[in-house]
Amino acid sequence: MELAVSVPGGKERKIEVSDKTFGREYNQDLVHQTVVAYLAGGRQGTSAQKSRSAVSGGGRKPFRQKGTGRARAGTTRSPIWRSGGVTFAGRVQNFSKKLNRKMYRAALSSIFSELARQDRLLIVNEFSVETPRTKKLLEKLAEFGLFDALIISEPMDKNLYLSSRNVKGVDVCDVAGVNPVRLINSPKVIMSVSALQKIEEVLS
Repeated sequence: MELAVSVPGGKERKIEVSDKTFGREYNQDLVHQTVVAYLAGGRQGTSAQKSRSAVSGGGRKPFRQKGTGRARAGTTRSPIWRSGGVTFAGRVQNFSKKLNRKMYRAALSSIFSELARQDRLLIVNEFSVETPRTKKLLEKLAEFGLFDALIISEPMDKNLYLSSRNVKGVDVCDVAGVNPVRLINSPKVIMSVSALQKIEEVLS
């Protein structure tokens, strides 16, 4: 299949791309599973509490078993005691979900294909700014009639990255930084030809 390469104020040209990467049928279930797995992998799961066995102290029986009139107790670290452990203590958890590499690549290809069908994917020869200034980036986006977009550049343009940090709705990454959540949440995706070729190489 072919995709158009946009040129501001100029004539568009066509570039040949792989049907496997940009012509795949949209698989909603696979994309959903991939997004869930990606978000789950980003969870820390480091919140934890101490149970009665993890709290220090409490090795001695606080008072004798009978004759005090109090309820029997074997340790001062019981959950009902002050400074005792937590009854159902939280544990460090691993929230990551297994997802095959083949499935992840297929999901990205499905998303890219859907972006192309919805005219949300814009291919350009290159997208860069000469100096790290927000104004220059906004002018560059205005040439394509855009105000917010995900810009995929390969290799990463440092000036472009610095210029975008102060602009709401504009995100810049290289091919290695592409993920399903970024692609889905972006109203428009701008991609250079070099980034396009790299993505085809990775997803093929």
